[in-house]
Amino acid sequence: MTCPRIEVDIGKIRHNTQKIAERLGPLGIGVTGVTKAVCGHPAIAQAMLDGGASGLADARISNVQRLRAAGMTGPITLIRTPMTSQADQVVQSCDVSYNTELSVISALAAAAIRIRSVHGIVLMVEMGDLRDGIRPENLAGIAQQVMQMSGVALIGIGANFACLSGLAPTMLQMTTFSDLADEIEGVCGPFLDVVSGGNSANLPWALDERATGRVNDLRLGEAILLGVEPVSGDQISGLHTDAFTLVAEVIETDPEPAPSAIVLVGPNLARRRIAQASDVSKRMILAMGHQDTDIPGLSMPAGSTLIGATSDHLVIGTSHSLPSVGSEMRFQMNYKALMHAMAAPDIEVTLFGDPSTPPAQQTQGKVDHLALV
Repeated sequence: MTCPRIEVDIGKIRHNTQKIAERLGPLGIGVTGVTKAVCGHPAIAQAMLDGGASGLADARISNVQRLRAAGMTGPITLIRTPMTSQADQVVQSCDVSYNTELSVISALAAAAIRIRSVHGIVLMVEMGDLRDGIRPENLAGIAQQVMQMSGVALIGIGANFACLSGLAPTMLQMTTFSDLADEIEGVCGPFLDVVSGGNSANLPWALDERATGRVNDLRLGEAILLGVEPVSGDQISGLHTDAFTLVAEVIETDPEPAPSAIVLVGPNLARRRIAQASDVSKRMILAMGHQDTDIPGLSMPAGSTLIGATSDHLVIGTSHSLPSVGSEMRFQMNYKALMHAMAAPDIEVTLFGDPSTPPAQQTQGKVDHLALV
């Protein structure tokens, strides 16, 4: 088979989605499957839908168009504020988009009118992550202006946590967010269909057996794809953490590496060296590098040590027996490494998997703390 490649177990993605949906459903919270980390891969998106996701979401219009080209006709939301230059593409491909700027919403309205359509608007509220969003004190005024526009319909509000700040949402923040939904309905009149409380980092809050207020949607990517909670890195109990495996080929081995003098020609080189050659007894080189994935986001196989990487070489040390040239090594990835690898043009994606595969037992990260059973 071709290397490097990503092996994707579709059954495990379906299983992860189903387990999360089963727990959130009784709380009145639906699951929107986020496909941006897999570049809108249609088969992976379909596995999310088959597992119980009520809709799909992505941050890039090219990924949405890939889903539509594959014949997916269900609801798809653009979760990054649209670029004005792509307004026509957004209203043609997306049912709904998340927005923060009135000028962009105006462009979407005009584009929707041109095709005799109505585009759904969710206003993103800044609740402390400091990435994007409307300040809470300005939300009502902007919502009123959106209500007066033809071609668009205000259908909800959304919030985001732990993306830029890395901080999980607090109960106070989530209560305040629910209160904002009530406030907007009081000012603008119509009931908000979507109150999207956040992403995978919100799962501990949602499953904490407390009232979840008005929140009726979570946008989940990392939890479904990798089976982990983003802030802590802990495995979510009952979910698979190995639905994706990155496979690379060994192109050189050195059973007796000879240490050599290193001349630092730049101040950053010292930081790039993760392990000195003398720290390991043997080393190998794989045909994969920074151009293919986020190297620090790879989990090294047992007994192996990351020595370093260049744009297209990955150097690994081991105290075990060296594999033969032409053999393969397998790696687990974190979310950043997965995003880079799925977008890399030279990495093939191979699908397999039986939907009846039992839940994973291994852990990734620290300790289990979420029960999805």
